Amino acid sequence: MMQQYIEPQFLTALEKLGVEYCSAIQFSVPRQGSHGHLATNIAMMLAKGLGKQPRAFAEELLAALPSSDLVQHVEIAGPGFINITFTDAVYHQMLRDLHGMADDIGRSQVGRGKTVNVEYVSANPTGPLHAGHGRNCAVGDTVANLFAWNGYQVTREYYFNNAGNQMNKLGESIYARVQHRIGNPDYPFPEDGYHGEYIHTIADIVAEVHASEIGQMTEDEACTVCRKHGERWCFEAIKKTLGSLNIQHDVYFNEDSLYGDGKVASTVEELRSKGLVYEKDGATWFALTQLGNQQDKVIVKSTGEATYRLPDMAYHRDKLQRGYDVVVDIFGADHIATVPDVLAGVRALGFDTDRVRVVIHQMVTFVENGEVVKFSKRNGKSFTLDELRDEVGADVVRFFFIMRAVGTHLEFDLGLAKEEGDKNPVFYLQYAHARVCSILRKAQERGVALNADADLSCLVHPKEIELISLLSRMKANVERSCENLEPHTIAEYLRDLAGAYHNFYHDCRILGAEEPLESARLLLADVTRRAMRNGLLLLGVGTPERM
Repeated sequence: MMQQYIEPQFLTALEKLGVEYCSAIQFSVPRQGSHGHLATNIAMMLAKGLGKQPRAFAEELLAALPSSDLVQHVEIAGPGFINITFTDAVYHQMLRDLHGMADDIGRSQVGRGKTVNVEYVSANPTGPLHAGHGRNCAVGDTVANLFAWNGYQVTREYYFNNAGNQMNKLGESIYARVQHRIGNPDYPFPEDGYHGEYIHTIADIVAEVHASEIGQMTEDEACTVCRKHGERWCFEAIKKTLGSLNIQHDVYFNEDSLYGDGKVASTVEELRSKGLVYEKDGATWFALTQLGNQQDKVIVKSTGEATYRLPDMAYHRDKLQRGYDVVVDIFGADHIATVPDVLAGVRALGFDTDRVRVVIHQMVTFVENGEVVKFSKRNGKSFTLDELRDEVGADVVRFFFIMRAVGTHLEFDLGLAKEEGDKNPVFYLQYAHARVCSILRKAQERGVALNADADLSCLVHPKEIELISLLSRMKANVERSCENLEPHTIAEYLRDLAGAYHNFYHDCRILGAEEPLESARLLLADVTRRAMRNGLLLLGVGTPERM
């Protein structure tokens, strides 16, 4: 935000020197301990084209800079870097501007007029979401939020498959339990069937709804009925779980529709027409070696079943044909090997894969009392996402899955997650927000109104300046987090902001301070409240006003 106060002066100086420059001037925050609040290498960038030495041109630029009461001094460092140190007045102006933004603090319009499709969760309806799905849920929804906060028109999409062998196994598993309920306890349970408690629940429903007819059906007919009930139950359970985490999707895309609409078949034939598909050993192969990859891959097995690569290529072609400016996939690490192959196929079909951005998140380990908690939908030893939410709360679930970089392994510490004090990072942030709300509430009770025109020149304490400086960087952090698809950086920013507020609160008395200091500090507190609230909402975390 500081840049907006100094950039016009540099552009004016360049114009005064007769230098045409139409781009934005790049500024950076110097390393801690360096002089100045902002630095730019603009003189070094332009000097060569002007036939001048960078340091000499930097001196000319400084001499041409208009004077400003926001700038304390400007100096040249090294071969031509320009360091700018601001007066406290720039922080006062920033605080005034931030307050004027009201509830839009942190919002940006860099993506205005652009569309983005974010696909995440995408679990098949073979059971409830297990706890390991939580990272994809939280990361995906927060990435979608980031795009929305940056002005993009966002479509949140869920891709699933309700066909194939896994769904058959679901139907067979339910049917076996139904047989046990209607008097056939020795009916064999299918190998690799699903053993979770939810199978018993669905079997009870099937046995009750179809009590009079189940015995008259053939086994295939009964398994089909069981599969349909299972799919419906599982999908409703998934949606309910997501809703409890404040996650909703705009589009539910069924993989099976790609086959029904002929899009999978047309993908194969179009690749074949380009000489990129051939038959060998009864299977259909994708000639990836012709596209620079190390080996060809099977896309249709000898059994006639497509591998993941084929429908994924058809699906991405479909998404790009829908005209999105950006297509974002949120995948677990188990997809890392297929992503390059799918993108190679999409490129071969003539589409711009630069529009596709893939986030690969690493796996999660859950630790409780020093032991790893394992889960599996099939063996029944599952730790569901619902159970995790009930154990630690929805806010903690979302934040813990976001707070580490997606490319790193995440150890979810259930003990820490259950903490209700400052050790728990979620409570630390929410407490900072609640503390600000408490101060503002007490001020109102005392008849002290928030004064938008408060005299801010009295805000000179280092903790005040530090807090304002951090608040001014929220928008840039939101933009950068979206650009890099790194939601954890918002969590880190909020921790820094909460720490800065706690330090300010400790060192700077708010209520009862002499005027105009009380009014100025209340304004600073209110801007902090709005920023904390917006940051927590962006992460999908609640914003309690009392704790």
